[in-house]
Amino acid sequence: MIYTPAEPSPPALRLASTGTLTYGLSVGEVLGVSTLAGARLIGGASGLDRIVQRLNVMEVPDILAWVKPHELLLTTGYPLRNTPQSLGRLVTDLDERGLAALAIKLGRYLDELPVEMIEQADRLGFPLILLPNDVGFDDILNQVLTDILNRQAAILARTEEVHRALVQIVLGGGGLQDVIDEVATLFDVAVIAVDGDRRMLAGAGPEEHVKAVCDAWVDGPGWPGAQPGYGGNGDHVVVPVVAGGFDHGRIIAYSAGGTLRETDVGILERAATVAALVITKQQAVAAVESKYRADFLRDILAGRAGADDRIISHCTGFGWDLDRPVAVAVAELDPEGRGGGTAETRLGRADRVPEPRTEDGRAKGGEERQAQDRLATAWTAAVRRRDPKAAVASFAHEVVAVVGLSGDGDLAGLVKDATTVFGEHPGRRRTFSTGVSRVVACPTSLPEAYEQAVKSVRVGRQLHGFGSLAHFNELGVYRLLSLVADAGELHAFVRETLGELAGDDDPEAVDLRRTLQVLLETNLNVAETARRLHFHYNTLRYRIGKLERMLGSFTEDAHLRLNLTLALHVLRMRGI
Repeated sequence: MIYTPAEPSPPALRLASTGTLTYGLSVGEVLGVSTLAGARLIGGASGLDRIVQRLNVMEVPDILAWVKPHELLLTTGYPLRNTPQSLGRLVTDLDERGLAALAIKLGRYLDELPVEMIEQADRLGFPLILLPNDVGFDDILNQVLTDILNRQAAILARTEEVHRALVQIVLGGGGLQDVIDEVATLFDVAVIAVDGDRRMLAGAGPEEHVKAVCDAWVDGPGWPGAQPGYGGNGDHVVVPVVAGGFDHGRIIAYSAGGTLRETDVGILERAATVAALVITKQQAVAAVESKYRADFLRDILAGRAGADDRIISHCTGFGWDLDRPVAVAVAELDPEGRGGGTAETRLGRADRVPEPRTEDGRAKGGEERQAQDRLATAWTAAVRRRDPKAAVASFAHEVVAVVGLSGDGDLAGLVKDATTVFGEHPGRRRTFSTGVSRVVACPTSLPEAYEQAVKSVRVGRQLHGFGSLAHFNELGVYRLLSLVADAGELHAFVRETLGELAGDDDPEAVDLRRTLQVLLETNLNVAETARRLHFHYNTLRYRIGKLERMLGSFTEDAHLRLNLTLALHVLRMRGI
């Protein structure tokens, strides 16, 4: 049959071994050139989208040793004349080597191709083409190679044009949204940019199409098996946004009508390069602004920022509102257990804290810094959602927020929001503890509030373990115990007061200590204590007698009861 070309199919883009982008024409487009007007496609019609990137003419008997991928092989029947019975196998071998198509002149050496060969070509989708005898191989070579080069030049020119347009946007001060707007206009499709956590950074195009992409990539798992590259049926193209070895996310173009071409991958990769430049610039600016904000908040909490009027005026430029009742919240990563220290050591000498190291002396701060950055991001998002006028900053080992909250419910909700965002990261699970100060009415009271929040983190972790939330007003006597800087003195007090009951090695001693604790909690109410511990009344009377022989007559001595209560509270403070 004479092949009549349909609408030209899109050329393809492939990555060559040199790392350069190469282009070609589909077999269907090659058959549309004028020199092949009389060519007949006799097999493999389903392979017309195969890509031709080079042409070759062979008249040697063994052609398999010389063929190359994406090649249109032109030959006569001479290399095939002695082996017609194996031509079906030849098609299989050529297909396995990636040959695009085989074009043959018959007549002098071979009258016709065997049916088995044509059937195998149909099964594999390997185009077999019969050439007219009056067309020279050199004419075919010249015309097809010219079309390939022209197509490649046109695509490269368009790519460069797009790149220049996008660079001009950046040089003119445009942001990521401006870049995505331009890409959507150039391709006339929906385009979105997402970060590494699939949060949408920018989007443009028809609203319903943008929503379709977001449903798949932001709220869903993405297209099944979708990798960076061409979607296969023209509905989407995905390219990574990478700069300096860091993956900043993806740019996704979506066409409901399947109008995207495989060559659009190269153009979108240029757009991704420009987007990476914009993101890197934005991150650099944000880092400088964040450091400036953090430095000023550090000065406020250390009492070095001046009077209330100056602090309020300066904070207004940051979008912070500290001219209202606020509380200080401090969040710390748990595993490192950095609960100690005064505000002066935290704020004034934080930069000189030695870097954590592994047993062989290597620094292990990279992972810790990443976790700290995630904690800062989580708290910033949570605080902004609940109080846009709050001040948030990340210090060396903690995140500090100065927020206007009306009650504990708001505090618990804030911590829950931050925990949810922090836990979305797929890496190793981490927890953080949070301490909250009393509410203060003026900025110059914030240093004291910061000390309260720091103390709440430390005591809350000691009392409740990792992931705790402690309010300074709820610490009670633990607030006073936390002021004792000498842990050895606390240990000595516990041993002197509780004696044999101070340790955890003897199960009987631990059981008696539990009995003592409930007795003190019930103000020596024997009946209530027996009910709580599920003891018989006489059994409890026996235990009380044993406790008094070990500790003294605490049922009659109020001062001894106070000492015993304090000692038990110290034991509850983990890490002392």
